[in-house]
Amino acid sequence: MRILAIDSSGLVASVAIVSENELIGEYTVNFKKTHSQTLLPMLDAVVKMVELDLKDIDAIAVAMGPGSFTGLRIGSSTAKGLGLALNKPIIEVPTVDGLAYNIGATDYMICPLMDAKRNQVYTGLYEYVDGKFEVVKPECAVALADILDEINVKGKKVIFLGDGVPVYEEQIAEYTKVPYVFAPIHLARQRAGAIGALACKYYEEGKTVAAREHKPEYLRLSQAERELAEKNKAKQEA
Repeated sequence: MRILAIDSSGLVASVAIVSENELIGEYTVNFKKTHSQTLLPMLDAVVKMVELDLKDIDAIAVAMGPGSFTGLRIGSSTAKGLGLALNKPIIEVPTVDGLAYNIGATDYMICPLMDAKRNQVYTGLYEYVDGKFEVVKPECAVALADILDEINVKGKKVIFLGDGVPVYEEQIAEYTKVPYVFAPIHLARQRAGAIGALACKYYEEGKTVAAREHKPEYLRLSQAERELAEKNKAKQEA
């Protein structure tokens, strides 16, 4: 099994080639360039480096959201275009699940935090039970205080990771009542290798979709959609 994995859901752009047994190649960049500039050249570079013919892959995995609206559209359109051209299925991996999967088996609960702006985070809760990765709370868009309250109620030590950590570090320190740590820098952001590794499990379970059916999951309305909804509401109330 060989899977091409793509994650452009946040500030990081990342592509990887994985099999069920190893991470064959990965190209990850966390720099101030748009994903439209970086993603395809990165994909081309890693494919050439590992001497892979894309016709030989079994599927394409993509971080399906939530995340940056623009980043998700770029990643999804890339995955969908390749899937259609190569006649390969898409494996949709929730962004927050993939971020959490950076952390290997641990007795800490895992809490990814992606800055969703508007005083919210994209987050979820995860843990390993008998060495198996389990979703405790599915990905969601909530206020930071809400997820911290839930963590405090559960009473388990927790590891935080994601681009929301530096944004909300002071609030985490102030409101978290359980022991916690932050993930080390090489595990703290999105990586296509983690998306691909989780996708291998999904593939074995038959969790794929046809390329034509794939679409990103935003979890909430875009700014333009919110503004339009607010205008329509104002007109109705006038």
